[in-house]
Parts: sequence; structure tokens; C-alpha cells
Amino acid sequence: MTQKITIQPVTRIEGHAKITIYVNDDGKVDNAYFHVDQFRGFEKFSEGRPFYEMPIITPRICGICPVSHHLAAAKACDAIISAQIPRPAKLLRELMHMGQVIQSHSMHFFELAGPDLILGWDADPKIRNVVGLIEANPELAIKAVKLRKFGQEVIAKLGGRRIHPNYAVPGGVNNTLSIQDRDELLRDIDTMIPYIQEGVALAKDWIEKNRTMVEEFGVFSTGYMGLVNEDGGLELYDGKVKLIGKDGNLLELFDRSEYLNYIGEHVEDWSYLKFPFYKKLGWPEGVYRVGPLARLNVATKINTPLAQEEFKNFKSINGGKPVEGSLYYHYARLIEDLYAAERAKELLLDQDILSDDILVTTDKILPEGVGVIEAPRGTLFHHYWVDEKGSITRANLIVATGHNNWAMSKGVEEVAKRYVDGKNITEGMLNRVEGLIRCYDPCLSCSTHAVGKMPMVIDIVSKSTGEVIKSIKRE
Repeated sequence: MTQKITIQPVTRIEGHAKITIYVNDDGKVDNAYFHVDQFRGFEKFSEGRPFYEMPIITPRICGICPVSHHLAAAKACDAIISAQIPRPAKLLRELMHMGQVIQSHSMHFFELAGPDLILGWDADPKIRNVVGLIEANPELAIKAVKLRKFGQEVIAKLGGRRIHPNYAVPGGVNNTLSIQDRDELLRDIDTMIPYIQEGVALAKDWIEKNRTMVEEFGVFSTGYMGLVNEDGGLELYDGKVKLIGKDGNLLELFDRSEYLNYIGEHVEDWSYLKFPFYKKLGWPEGVYRVGPLARLNVATKINTPLAQEEFKNFKSINGGKPVEGSLYYHYARLIEDLYAAERAKELLLDQDILSDDILVTTDKILPEGVGVIEAPRGTLFHHYWVDEKGSITRANLIVATGHNNWAMSKGVEEVAKRYVDGKNITEGMLNRVEGLIRCYDPCLSCSTHAVGKMPMVIDIVSKSTGEVIKSIKRE
């Protein structure tokens, strides 16, 4: 008789999900599924709202990455009014975005994924968390907190607060950066960069010491997608969308407004989260990944010196071909963290960052607009259709976690089959399955934003027989 193991909720991620693992009589895993059981309603209840409200509405999708939605929405609004925003406004928006990347990447590596790597997959769950990390290495934990605080401070100095900022508007931004705030951020940035480098060194050391696991943990072939600049380099704020195949060869390089020509979405009945794919290859051959690993796979270089040196090392891992192992997401994430800090310093040193030329206005209202940005977790599309008065008639959001849905589902099954012994189940085995999900740092509130209460199921199981005695369900 098939045994079902349920991991609910998946821990140390943003949002709510569960994993079900089906084990046969021999104790081998037959199948495993990653279920996202929240439902997002933001596209629907945005209908009828003025388009210029979207940079304020959509950040409420998530408290972890509100800046990503804020900026993607503003860029879509720029397109609707056909505005080329002033260079200082672009610099200021990008600076805010770098703050978002620093705080998000630093938090995930050190505080969410870090306990698995630093304390061990089989460590007692009571200590395998940020508290245990503080006890094991208080100096490192303090640096991690300071990194996140710095990223949030960048956001707050521009947008007035650390979460849900009110800053980017159609045509630019609504406030300048003061010399005092600029100087305070510059004062701290040179301290933050070495902190990130410590994380990079820690990740590389862990990979080297756990090479066997790294090369067998969620390793599979997919396409990869991310933004690149005109030189093919890593780009997090703007650029063209680049899609490569499993062999690393270019499939597409397209403008954000063309995304629907290339991306389709598949639906499965066991998840509210859709499965995007490359239309020309179809489902499932056209699946791809996004996020730090994907962005480094599609990029040809990084335009800041310290991150570029690490990028060269990353590219050597698989002889220049795409790096496929899911655990490499952690290393790639820290390389991007380093880039974001270096790029923030470049922006702060640019004299235009203090300019008051921050906004353009127009009377145009075009029928639709598309915004794209590289959220910490991957490529984020915002697409709005409006009527002649500027009211939203339709909205479409494809978020980073959605792009990675197939990869997370595939990875969960592969890791479960490799590590879970149905006749001798341990907590550490199941934690490894959860750890695959943490590689991708999913934001499930972004992907399928909940309306109403979170579904919850509690099964009361007989200790002697293993049978479910009673099940309590909340819809």
C-alpha cells in the first residue's frame, strides 16, 4: 500500500506551501509534489483602478519584495504614458532596487538557507534556524543582520519607509536624494561589501566540502531566462530578456513588450501556481529557470570588478556550459549580492543621483504597458491594459516564483527519491526535500496571493497503527 508523507508547511520560505511524497511498499519514493495552495487575486481586483495607482497597490502583494512590484508597476505605467524618464530618476530607482536585492539576498542566504549549510541538514530543528545560527556564530549573524538593515535603509531613505515605499511614479520618482543621505549610505557601503565577501567565501567552502551532494542534489537540464544589458552583461533593473536552451545556446533575445509571444503558462490540478514555458518548444520541453543561477547562466559578464572575479569562477564550474545544480543558487545569489553592493556604490558616486530632474509628465494614455525587472527571485513581468480614461481593464503578472515552478516540482521529486527512505524516515531526510525549495527562495505570496484564510489541514494519527483517526480542515 502506498504511504503518503506530507510536509506542511514548508518552512523558511515566504508564503505557504506543502510537499506530498508517495512511498511504495519497498520504501522507495514513487512520486513527490510541490503544492502551492494559496490563490492570488491581485490581477482581478486591480481591474477598474486608475493605472497610476498600481505602483502603490501591487507592492501589497508581498512584504518581502515590495520594491520589485513597486518598480515593475512604475515601469509599466511609464509605458502607458509613453514616458522616457530622466536619467537621475532611473538612477534613483535602480539604487532602491539594489537596496532590495541586498536585503533580500542577504536575508535568504544567512538566515533562511544558512542554517542548513552552517548547522547541518540533520541538526535538531530546535536550533536549525536563525537563533541557532546566532548561538553557533554570533559574529556572522550580526553581520547578516547589518547587511539586511543596510539594504532596508537604502529603501527607506528614498521611499520614506522600509516596506511598501511610495517613491516611483509614472514618469519618474517623487523625491530627490539629499547629500546627507547619500553620504551616510556611502559611509556604510564599504563595510557591507566585505561582509558579503565573507558569505561568498563561506558558500564556496561549503560547496567544495560537499561536492558529492552538490553534484547530485536537484541537478537537471532546463532553459534559463534573465535580463541582460547591451553588452550581454548581468542586468537587474533594465535590459532585454534573454532566453537560452539547455545547451547554453541562445533561443531568444526580446523586448519586454513581446513576452507573450514567447511565454505560455501550463496548468496542473494539484497547484494554484501556473507553469510558464517557452512557447516554441512547448510544454514541458520548453521549461526554464529564472533567478540568480539563471541570470549568471545567461550573462556573459558582470560590470563590477569584485563580482566579475567571482563570475569567472562560476563560469568555470561546468566549463562554460550552464550550471545545473540547484544548490549553486546560493553561490550565485551571493555573487549578485556583491554586484548589488558594488553597483549601489557606483550609483551613489554618480553626480546625477543628486539632481532634481526626476520627473516628466505627459497627457498620453496608450492602451497597454509592460514593465519588467529582475526581482531577487527572478524575472518579474507587470502588464496592464487600460481604457481611454486610464482605468485598468485587465492585468497580468508573471512572477519569478512562477517561472521556477516546474523546477521546484522536479527538484522535490528528485531529492525525495535520492534521500528519503520510506522504511526509516528521519526529519533530516525531509529537511533535505524542503532544502531544495529553499534553493529557489520562492515568494509564494507573490506567486498566488491568498484571498481570505490560509487553507489548513491537521491529521491526528494513531501512534500504534499509523492510521488517521481524525482530520480537521480549515478552508
